[in-house]
Amino acid sequence: IMRNGVLDQHTGGQNGVKIIQIAPMGRNHMMGQTEMTLAALIGSRICHDLISPIGAINNGLELLSLTAPSEGPELDLIADSVTNASARIRFFRVAFGAASDQEIGSSELQTILGDYAAGSKLAINYNIDAAHTRREIRLVLLAILCLENALAYGGAIDVSKDGDNWSIVGKAAKLNVDAALWSRLRATGGADEIAPAQVQFALLPLAAAEIGRAVGYDTDAETVTVTL
Repeated sequence: IMRNGVLDQHTGGQNGVKIIQIAPMGRNHMMGQTEMTLAALIGSRICHDLISPIGAINNGLELLSLTAPSEGPELDLIADSVTNASARIRFFRVAFGAASDQEIGSSELQTILGDYAAGSKLAINYNIDAAHTRREIRLVLLAILCLENALAYGGAIDVSKDGDNWSIVGKAAKLNVDAALWSRLRATGGADEIAPAQVQFALLPLAAAEIGRAVGYDTDAETVTVTL
């Protein structure tokens, strides 16, 4: 018998009814494997469906420049916006989309990271030659998004790997580190009280746990380091 969302358990009563009591599920267990997989598929679908029309806009701008050459702040603004949108979608498709054991080459990843950081106050240095699976690279990109949150005033992010261990280091003269937010990297709970711009802090430990990795971080006056 359900009472306020809880089943009571005892045996007996006038009709000899057996009643089973089940404790209510905690909020930290709401994000199961199925839910996370579904969220990743939604992310992939959104990025996949947006990249084509954005590419079409870019092609249209190129054709326009050939048929009616013109310069002006309006076209420059459109071109810059399309380039930025395309770069962010390619980045987000790997960070938030469905992951697999398919590999991403170093040159492709450097292009994604370079385009993502272009025009911003952030520099991302990735000098690893080997290809890696999308599952691993997803963790790296989520870590970069976490560091971008701390480097709100600009800075540099260096990605390196020693054996199986990743190190993603953010450096800046001025950091903005929210201790409560960063503490989520050591947990695998739900996304309670997380703003949309901070979702990477909830997703990173969950995605790491999927492939048997733990997330660590350390910070000082001018450096924040995420280890995977």
